[in-house]
Amino acid sequence: MRTKATLPSLSRRSLLKASALTGGGLLLGVSLSDKGATTSEISDGVLNAFIRIDRAGLVTMVMPSVEMGQGAYTSVAMLLAEELDVGLERVTVEHAPTDAKDYANPAFRTQMTGGSTTIMAWYLPLRTAGAKARMMLIDAAAHRWSLAPSALTTKAGKVMHPASGRSLDYGALADAAARITPPTNPVLKASRDFTLIGTPAKRVDTPDKVNGKAVYGIDVMLPGMRFATFASSPVLGGKVRSVDSRLAASLPGVRQIVVLADMVAVIADHMWSAMTGLEALTIDWTPGAFATLDQNALWAGQERASLGRGVVAETHGDARANLTGGGLYETLFELPFLAHVAMEPMNCTVHVHDGACDVWVGTQVMGKAQDVAAQEAGVDPARVTIHNHLIGGGFGRRLEVDGIAKAVRIARHVEGPLKVVWSREEDVRQDFFRPLYHLRTRAKVEDGVVKAWHHRITGPSILSRFLPAAMSKGVDIDAVDGAVETAYDFPHMLVEFVRAEIPAVPISFWRGVGPNANVFATEGMLDKIAHDQNVDPVVLRRRMVKSKPRARAVLELAVVKSTWFAPLPGAPAGLRTGRGIALMAAFGSFVATVAEVDVADDGEVRVRRMVVVADVGAIVNPDTLEAQMQGGSVFGLAAILHGEITVEGGRIQQSNFHDYRVTRIDEMPVIECHMVHNDEKPGGIGEPATVTAQAAIANAVFAATGVQLSRMPINRALIARNVA
Repeated sequence: MRTKATLPSLSRRSLLKASALTGGGLLLGVSLSDKGATTSEISDGVLNAFIRIDRAGLVTMVMPSVEMGQGAYTSVAMLLAEELDVGLERVTVEHAPTDAKDYANPAFRTQMTGGSTTIMAWYLPLRTAGAKARMMLIDAAAHRWSLAPSALTTKAGKVMHPASGRSLDYGALADAAARITPPTNPVLKASRDFTLIGTPAKRVDTPDKVNGKAVYGIDVMLPGMRFATFASSPVLGGKVRSVDSRLAASLPGVRQIVVLADMVAVIADHMWSAMTGLEALTIDWTPGAFATLDQNALWAGQERASLGRGVVAETHGDARANLTGGGLYETLFELPFLAHVAMEPMNCTVHVHDGACDVWVGTQVMGKAQDVAAQEAGVDPARVTIHNHLIGGGFGRRLEVDGIAKAVRIARHVEGPLKVVWSREEDVRQDFFRPLYHLRTRAKVEDGVVKAWHHRITGPSILSRFLPAAMSKGVDIDAVDGAVETAYDFPHMLVEFVRAEIPAVPISFWRGVGPNANVFATEGMLDKIAHDQNVDPVVLRRRMVKSKPRARAVLELAVVKSTWFAPLPGAPAGLRTGRGIALMAAFGSFVATVAEVDVADDGEVRVRRMVVVADVGAIVNPDTLEAQMQGGSVFGLAAILHGEITVEGGRIQQSNFHDYRVTRIDEMPVIECHMVHNDEKPGGIGEPATVTAQAAIANAVFAATGVQLSRMPINRALIARNVA
């Protein structure tokens, strides 16, 4: 127990730096090595990840994660504020600079926001940092009052001495606290003592989004800035042969035409001039090697590849030996390419000047952004400054830096700052797509349960390009996510990955990533078994989650909240109705979704209701969890009903929301969200509902029509019925 506070001296040099950089107050660093705060000193004038408490008692936190609509600014601030004992209204957040050493996501050891890892990664480090700062403030007050720290408490941004009624605001103690060495092992609050964590909190970034002060990447305005938009080859991998720019160059506002090997950009005084100038160009393209690329051939190629040799991703028991005799089942599912179509179109503002490069953008990967900008600008990475901004939707798209690379390539030919904005058509056709997946599952059913399970995933590898170090003995661990660990008891299990690259079509992470495919295949197979065995899908699943208490809990709550065993409300004449369920264990979370659908005679599917039950471990902000479950469900709904990117003649066939549809208002079902509360480690919340929504809706259509479709999205022609 600490009995008396001491005030170690900092060097005069450090103290001067602290004063110059912070204007006084407490500056606290966050260490990834010990999951907590390290020192209030500043080394060589460089700030590491830090918390700043000024003389007015206001807390500023440098955000290690990017805000892209998922509520990270609020939830992460709550972690700090909880242990610091301040109200959320006292906390403001700032973007972190580009610095992988000090701001790396502990889950990836690189500066990245993705994979539903924000709360998982920062739950303990930032709580620990807040607890250390609070103890330092207590020590400062104890020294001032000549009391033992154990005699003091904190509340609402003040240190209090209950015995005398005295109190001091944190602001009055910040300078003195800055001279104290941070404690090594602070005691964190028990969950029963939380006042913020676990309670609904309004998002700290909402007011500025409402009043227009929020600045997204696309909002950046700089003195002397020009605007650009561009066109890439309509055939994947094609090049520019020639350009007739005479008409475009004569249009008002058009200042410059930049012709590069694979794209043509129009630079103008404003965006409208750039767009009209681009329309006026006559571009002759060389199609290249992929002009014969065809969607049917791609499907057939994946089918052939699936019959080849796979790499074992997981095995226990002896699945092959037990997949013999009677009671055998096999399913095949194919999932198409999908685009991201975030609300904020791809954009990037660049100024290449004086051997340096400034980039204004919203990106999920600041380090990669800095590196690619340096490469394209021909400068040292240290001469590249990334000014990161709020992101108007990421979904994995802004884990890629191709947009930054293209903007820098164009900006090198332009004097002054340049804002490059993609058209929606360019955004769709030049996306990095969700991979084309081929899933084959085999099962042996004995005594009403699955005894042996073989799951084979065929598709390209994202990680082999994006993060090669994450590849494990030829297995893309993301591609098999949701398959190697499931919600179910499989006594004998074999999971294989067959890597089958598709030339020319760029692929990347798409909300839900590997579990999108693997949970879909698993849940579809289980419904096929239940249908054939004439057993309710929930009853089958109950038999198979006996050793998985968290999976069992979300399953049972979903059954109750959806009134699963009650008859479905009647539908208008001519509609078939059905319920479907899907259960998922991935991202450190457990989610069950029940969907209710009506299917018309022409095959049109309407989802009338969705019930989502989530166990994500310790819940930081219930409002954020509910919003993410709803948003993920809507994202999955669009994918299963409409989502499909196809290739013909080497060209992406879709271009905008008329032929790549998202969920519309008149398609929205009622979405009910329910939460399981516990003290388990936090899991991810951004992607799970997207995963379960797709599988639950497909299973509901199966229940309504008796037709289990093998290729998504739902093919209305195959579930239509003839009416005399």
